[in-house]
Amino acid sequence: MTTTYWTHVESPLGPLLLTAAPTGELTSLTVPGQKKATVVLDDWTRDAGPFREAERQLAAYFAGDLKEFRLPVRAVGTPFREKVWAALDDVPYGGTATYGEIAARVGAPRAAVRAVGGAIGANPLLIVRPCHRVIGADGSLTGYAGGLERKVRLLTHEGVLPPA
Repeated sequence: MTTTYWTHVESPLGPLLLTAAPTGELTSLTVPGQKKATVVLDDWTRDAGPFREAERQLAAYFAGDLKEFRLPVRAVGTPFREKVWAALDDVPYGGTATYGEIAARVGAPRAAVRAVGGAIGANPLLIVRPCHRVIGADGSLTGYAGGLERKVRLLTHEGVLPPA
């Protein structure tokens, strides 16, 4: 049986739930009220130890001192989802990409934009894998599993949107 470690980390978005594999890779980062959020199971081990670097980098990100996360991650999904999730890593801090642009990056046809959206919505590593940087073709702030209010907060934090 494989141990899953978990902890909560405070953030401006509320308490973040982080999980990690026994080898230390971050496997999920979810926010309160997130659609299909990770749920702590009884046999998981609460231990902040494996998350010290993630907590340090998240604090630096929210302080405006970190623009790119450098954490070992392990997100398990279909090969298509994993390609889409990896493409999210190429959307730079302070920038955005459309669903169509992500589809093109993974070699999917334009008609696959809905599938790309589904894969992005299933991203288990919010903030770290910046799905909040993906917008509609018309520039609209379309769905975000963590809620549109958090998407606005993250994009404002990164300078994409002006402060309210």
